[in-house]
Amino acid sequence: MPRSRDRPLKLGFELMPEFSSVPIFAIENFSVNQAVSTLGKLDSPQPSRHLPKILVVDDERRIADTLTEILHMSGFDVAKAYDGWEALRTTEHFHPDYLLSDVLMPRMNGVDLAIAVRQKFPAAKIILFSGQAGISEILQEGQRRGFAFELIAKPIHPVKLIERLRSA
Repeated sequence: MPRSRDRPLKLGFELMPEFSSVPIFAIENFSVNQAVSTLGKLDSPQPSRHLPKILVVDDERRIADTLTEILHMSGFDVAKAYDGWEALRTTEHFHPDYLLSDVLMPRMNGVDLAIAVRQKFPAAKIILFSGQAGISEILQEGQRRGFAFELIAKPIHPVKLIERLRSA
């Protein structure tokens, strides 16, 4: 069941730390409407352009749910999964233009997921993210297997992410 846009959203991370004049932090009674309006009216999709289909994957449900909702309200066609295996099952009916995935997850890490998605959908763009310092070994293993992926740091800045996705 979709979340009501006025229902309080409990965020577990800072959304935009570089904009100190815009207070978008994890607080208890912060509705999705407030987040979208503060982020610059992100619920107004660009009707003249096809926006990419995005698969969001993170084992931290709060992050996956929040990113999915923000991207959906910005006009993107979005699906989410909470681990790599669930993401692969999702690709059976949702063919992503982008995979946006955490690197460190149980059962299947983001690099292994990215390789599987790239093999299934060669044109899909891959963006991995992580808030952990110890991921270089996982990324190097992907490079040894012939795959290199873009990596961004958590917390993810929604405005920058949306600009990046819309410019594709």
